[in-house]
Amino acid sequence: MNFDYSDKVKDLQARLLDFMDAHVYPNEQRFFEEVAANRAKGNAWVPSQLVEELKPKARAAGLWNLFIPHSPRVPDGLSNLEYAPLCEIMGRVPFAAEVFNSSAPDTGNMETFERYASEALKVQWLEPLLRGEIRSAFLMTEPAVASSDATNIQCSIARDGNEYVINGTKWWSSGAGDPRCAVYIVMGKTDPEAPKHSQQSMVVVPANTPGVKVVRPLSVFGYDDAPHGHMEVTLTNVRVPVENLLLGEGRGFEIAQGRLGPGRIHHCMRSIGAAERGMELMCKRLNSRIAFGKPLSAQGVWHERIADARIMIEQARLLTLKAAYMMDTVGNKDARAEIAMIKVIAPNMASQVIDWAMQAHGAAGVSDDFPLAYAYATQRWLRLADGPDEVHRQSIAKLELARHIATAPQDIDMPITRGS
Repeated sequence: MNFDYSDKVKDLQARLLDFMDAHVYPNEQRFFEEVAANRAKGNAWVPSQLVEELKPKARAAGLWNLFIPHSPRVPDGLSNLEYAPLCEIMGRVPFAAEVFNSSAPDTGNMETFERYASEALKVQWLEPLLRGEIRSAFLMTEPAVASSDATNIQCSIARDGNEYVINGTKWWSSGAGDPRCAVYIVMGKTDPEAPKHSQQSMVVVPANTPGVKVVRPLSVFGYDDAPHGHMEVTLTNVRVPVENLLLGEGRGFEIAQGRLGPGRIHHCMRSIGAAERGMELMCKRLNSRIAFGKPLSAQGVWHERIADARIMIEQARLLTLKAAYMMDTVGNKDARAEIAMIKVIAPNMASQVIDWAMQAHGAAGVSDDFPLAYAYATQRWLRLADGPDEVHRQSIAKLELARHIATAPQDIDMPITRGS
């Protein structure tokens, strides 16, 4: 086994780190001040001028669309294993991924368009997304049902001649608050009488279609994540051409399986990046503060926490890289246990490491003077995004039990949860 990154990845890592040092870290506070200033003026839902200034620089540096997998459209795209360490670097700052046009949910949506959309839809939506001209959202979760089980989804996608008519309410539609959000990928039911996993389909809905209404932003521990946002969206008699259906009726779960694996690698590596940032801030704080006559870093309890944090980070990174490697070599289906494992371990690990970092900072750690409180809220939320811990643990347990009984792993139903 080779635990070293390729020369190609090392070069990208070095260039990305240099860019972060030159342009992202020095402007981190400016980003949040800009959002606060827009909010004080009465509208926080304004694209960040800072991010828009940095995008051309990232593109000029060859650090654009880093997430794009190898495909006929992008022959020099990166594998999951190659992209993972780059995603970790971007995860150290909340807005960094957008600078490189590599932020969720656009990444998952672009991969969905690339894999499953017609050429006409690719030209209409994928191309401007790749250029960073528009944003997108993925509408799956619903307030009226337990969406951790996607078979519960009630949003209706009914055929009417040459159109589909969509009715339903979605929420936690990340990215829908951005005024540049021009297109949604919506999951709903085309045939409630079909077999359980063949009822759902995915359809492309332009955001300006009559009947689409963004109702309100939802907050995460008080943070509204403007100008990105997590929105409640209603669709009332929304009509789109039948050509907007992806792949075919009843194939929503198939599409979800295809898009969720890479998205979870992205989420987990960003979580590891956030944990590394927390570890760095914790150690600097412990070395600089004196309590009871000696540095905090000289007190035994912090030695244990630092050691545990390093062990936990390395474990999570190795397992995530293994999952990425398996996705590249044997495919998402055979890597599903590892994909479920990392979705449990990464945000739980990051939550604990960042919690210790906040404790090391005392009251300052829960304030906005440091990035820790926001990072903690994000990691705690990620234990629900893409499905709660319990769903993924259930998947892992089913696969483990199947090794010891006559049931073949491929015969076990794996849950589909909220997309990234």
